[in-house]
Amino acid sequence: MAKIDVILIHNVVGLGAETDQIKVAAGYARNFLIPQGLAIPMSQGNKRRLEVLRKRRSERETTDLNSMAELGKSLSKVTISLTVKTGEDGKMFGSVTSGTIADALKTQLDVSLDKKKIHLERPIHTLGEHEVELRLHAEVRCSIKVLVKSSNPLPEVSAGAGDDKKDGSREKRSSRNLLNKKESAEAAEEKPAKAAKN
Repeated sequence: MAKIDVILIHNVVGLGAETDQIKVAAGYARNFLIPQGLAIPMSQGNKRRLEVLRKRRSERETTDLNSMAELGKSLSKVTISLTVKTGEDGKMFGSVTSGTIADALKTQLDVSLDKKKIHLERPIHTLGEHEVELRLHAEVRCSIKVLVKSSNPLPEVSAGAGDDKKDGSREKRSSRNLLNKKESAEAAEEKPAKAAKN
Protein backbone atom coordinates (compact mmCIF):
# COMPACT_ATOMS: atom_id res chain seq x y z
CA MET A 1 0.00 0.00 0.00
CA ALA A 2 1.41 3.39 -1.06
CA LYS A 3 2.32 5.82 1.72
CA ILE A 4 2.81 9.56 1.52
CA ASP A 5 4.25 12.22 3.83
CA VAL A 6 1.86 14.78 5.28
CA ILE A 7 2.12 17.62 7.79
CA LEU A 8 -0.55 17.63 10.50
CA ILE A 9 -2.11 21.05 11.03
CA HIS A 10 -4.29 19.87 13.95
CA ASN A 11 -3.83 17.32 16.72
CA VAL A 12 -5.07 13.90 15.57
CA VAL A 13 -5.50 11.24 18.26
CA GLY A 14 -3.34 8.21 17.49
CA LEU A 15 -1.36 10.00 14.75
CA GLY A 16 0.37 13.02 16.24
CA ALA A 17 0.27 16.66 17.20
CA GLU A 18 0.07 19.81 15.11
CA THR A 19 3.18 20.37 12.88
CA ASP A 20 4.24 16.70 13.09
CA GLN A 21 5.46 15.22 9.79
CA ILE A 22 4.06 11.71 9.43
CA LYS A 23 3.82 8.96 6.83
CA VAL A 24 0.29 7.63 6.24
CA ALA A 25 -1.54 5.54 3.66
CA ALA A 26 -2.17 7.60 0.51
CA GLY A 27 -5.91 6.82 0.54
CA TYR A 28 -6.27 7.84 4.20
CA ALA A 29 -4.54 11.15 3.52
CA ARG A 30 -6.42 11.82 0.27
CA ASN A 31 -9.87 10.75 1.50
CA PHE A 32 -9.84 11.86 5.14
CA LEU A 33 -6.95 13.92 6.52
CA ILE A 34 -6.60 16.48 3.72
CA PRO A 35 -10.38 17.01 2.99
CA GLN A 36 -11.09 17.37 6.75
CA GLY A 37 -8.39 20.06 7.02
CA LEU A 38 -6.35 17.99 9.47
CA ALA A 39 -3.24 17.71 7.31
CA ILE A 40 -1.51 19.13 4.23
CA PRO A 41 0.66 17.24 1.75
CA MET A 42 4.43 17.58 2.09
CA SER A 43 5.82 20.06 -0.47
CA GLN A 44 8.38 22.90 -0.62
CA GLY A 45 5.66 25.54 -0.17
CA ASN A 46 4.13 23.65 2.73
CA LYS A 47 7.53 23.25 4.40
CA ARG A 48 7.72 27.06 4.63
CA ARG A 49 4.19 27.06 6.04
CA LEU A 50 5.36 24.49 8.59
CA GLU A 51 7.70 27.04 10.19
CA VAL A 52 4.80 29.47 10.71
CA LEU A 53 2.69 26.64 12.19
CA ARG A 54 5.51 25.63 14.55
CA LYS A 55 5.92 29.20 15.77
CA ARG A 56 2.16 29.51 16.34
CA ARG A 57 2.10 26.16 18.19
CA SER A 58 5.00 27.22 20.41
CA GLU A 59 3.27 30.50 21.31
CA ARG A 60 0.01 28.71 22.07
CA GLU A 61 1.74 26.11 24.28
CA THR A 62 3.51 28.87 26.23
CA THR A 63 0.19 30.68 26.73
CA ASP A 64 -1.49 27.43 27.83
CA LEU A 65 1.32 26.70 30.30
CA ASN A 66 1.13 30.20 31.81
CA SER A 67 -2.67 30.17 32.11
CA MET A 68 -2.67 26.69 33.70
CA ALA A 69 0.06 27.74 36.15
CA GLU A 70 -2.07 30.76 37.18
CA LEU A 71 -5.17 28.57 37.49
CA GLY A 72 -3.22 26.07 39.61
CA LYS A 73 -2.09 28.81 42.02
CA SER A 74 -5.62 30.14 42.50
CA LEU A 75 -7.25 26.67 42.84
CA SER A 76 -4.74 25.53 45.48
CA LYS A 77 -6.07 28.27 47.80
CA VAL A 78 -9.78 27.35 47.61
CA THR A 79 -11.95 24.62 49.13
CA ILE A 80 -14.78 23.00 47.16
CA SER A 81 -17.77 22.06 49.30
CA LEU A 82 -19.90 19.05 48.35
CA THR A 83 -23.10 17.93 50.09
CA VAL A 84 -23.95 14.24 49.87
CA LYS A 85 -26.74 11.99 51.16
CA THR A 86 -25.85 9.76 54.08
CA GLY A 87 -27.56 7.15 56.19
CA GLU A 88 -28.32 7.52 59.90
CA ASP A 89 -24.92 6.00 60.72
CA GLY A 90 -23.12 8.68 58.65
CA LYS A 91 -22.18 6.37 55.75
CA MET A 92 -22.41 7.93 52.30
CA PHE A 93 -24.79 6.71 49.62
CA GLY A 94 -22.58 6.39 46.53
CA SER A 95 -19.28 8.24 46.18
CA VAL A 96 -17.64 11.46 45.02
CA THR A 97 -15.93 11.01 41.63
CA SER A 98 -13.76 13.24 39.45
CA GLY A 99 -16.90 14.08 37.44
CA THR A 100 -18.65 15.27 40.61
CA ILE A 101 -15.67 17.50 41.46
CA ALA A 102 -15.56 18.88 37.88
CA ASP A 103 -19.27 19.78 38.14
CA ALA A 104 -18.68 21.47 41.52
CA LEU A 105 -15.79 23.50 40.06
CA LYS A 106 -18.09 24.65 37.26
CA THR A 107 -21.00 25.62 39.53
CA GLN A 108 -19.07 27.05 42.51
CA LEU A 109 -16.08 28.71 40.82
CA ASP A 110 -17.14 28.89 37.16
CA VAL A 111 -14.03 26.91 36.16
CA SER A 112 -14.50 24.44 33.30
CA LEU A 113 -12.06 21.59 33.79
CA ASP A 114 -11.94 18.23 32.03
CA LYS A 115 -12.56 15.47 34.58
CA LYS A 116 -9.50 13.64 33.20
CA LYS A 117 -7.36 16.38 34.75
CA ILE A 118 -8.76 15.59 38.21
CA HIS A 119 -6.69 12.71 39.55
CA LEU A 120 -8.43 10.45 42.09
CA GLU A 121 -6.82 7.11 42.91
CA ARG A 122 -10.26 5.93 43.97
CA PRO A 123 -13.62 7.66 44.48
CA ILE A 124 -14.19 9.38 47.84
CA HIS A 125 -16.45 7.34 50.15
CA THR A 126 -16.08 9.23 53.44
CA LEU A 127 -17.17 12.57 54.86
CA GLY A 128 -14.62 15.23 55.79
CA GLU A 129 -11.85 17.15 54.05
CA HIS A 130 -9.90 15.48 51.25
CA GLU A 131 -6.97 16.67 49.17
CA VAL A 132 -7.36 15.98 45.44
CA GLU A 133 -4.57 16.31 42.86
CA LEU A 134 -5.18 18.28 39.67
CA ARG A 135 -2.99 17.62 36.62
CA LEU A 136 -3.71 20.76 34.65
CA HIS A 137 -0.78 20.47 32.23
CA ALA A 138 2.17 18.16 31.64
CA GLU A 139 4.24 20.57 33.75
CA VAL A 140 1.54 21.92 36.11
CA ARG A 141 0.18 19.97 39.07
CA CYS A 142 -1.60 21.30 42.11
CA SER A 143 -4.02 20.09 44.76
CA ILE A 144 -7.43 21.31 45.80
CA LYS A 145 -9.30 20.76 49.06
CA VAL A 146 -12.68 19.04 48.78
CA LEU A 147 -14.96 19.20 51.83
CA VAL A 148 -17.60 16.46 51.80
CA LYS A 149 -20.57 17.19 54.10
CA SER A 150 -23.75 15.28 54.86
CA SER A 151 -27.10 16.71 53.71
CA ASN A 152 -28.71 15.27 56.85
CA PRO A 153 -26.22 15.85 59.69
CA LEU A 154 -26.33 13.43 62.58
CA PRO A 155 -27.92 14.85 65.75
CA GLU A 156 -25.20 15.52 68.29
CA VAL A 157 -26.06 13.87 71.60
CA SER A 158 -24.11 15.13 74.59
CA ALA A 159 -23.17 12.71 77.39
CA GLY A 160 -25.43 14.49 79.90
CA ALA A 161 -28.46 14.39 77.60
CA GLY A 162 -28.13 10.63 77.21
CA ASP A 163 -28.00 10.13 81.00
CA ASP A 164 -31.13 12.26 81.50
CA LYS A 165 -32.91 10.16 78.92
CA LYS A 166 -31.92 6.96 80.72
CA ASP A 167 -32.99 8.34 84.11
CA GLY A 168 -36.31 9.50 82.66
CA SER A 169 -37.00 6.09 81.20
CA ARG A 170 -36.09 4.47 84.55
CA GLU A 171 -38.55 6.78 86.33
CA LYS A 172 -41.28 5.91 83.85
CA ARG A 173 -40.59 2.20 84.28
CA SER A 174 -40.59 2.39 88.08
CA SER A 175 -43.85 4.40 88.15
CA ARG A 176 -45.40 1.89 85.73
CA ASN A 177 -44.32 -0.97 88.02
CA LEU A 178 -45.88 0.78 91.05
CA LEU A 179 -49.18 1.23 89.18
CA ASN A 180 -49.21 -2.42 88.15
CA LYS A 181 -48.57 -3.55 91.77
CA LYS A 182 -51.31 -1.24 93.07
CA GLU A 183 -53.82 -2.54 90.48
CA SER A 184 -52.97 -6.16 91.26
CA ALA A 185 -53.36 -5.50 95.03
CA GLU A 186 -56.79 -3.88 94.46
CA ALA A 187 -57.86 -6.80 92.30
CA ALA A 188 -56.76 -9.25 95.02
CA GLU A 189 -58.85 -7.37 97.63
CA GLU A 190 -61.95 -7.39 95.41
CA LYS A 191 -61.86 -11.20 94.89
CA PRO A 192 -62.38 -12.14 98.60
CA ALA A 193 -65.12 -9.49 98.91
CA LYS A 194 -67.00 -11.00 95.94
CA ALA A 195 -66.55 -14.50 97.37
CA ALA A 196 -68.02 -13.37 100.73
CA LYS A 197 -71.12 -11.84 99.03
CA ASN A 198 -71.80 -15.10 97.20
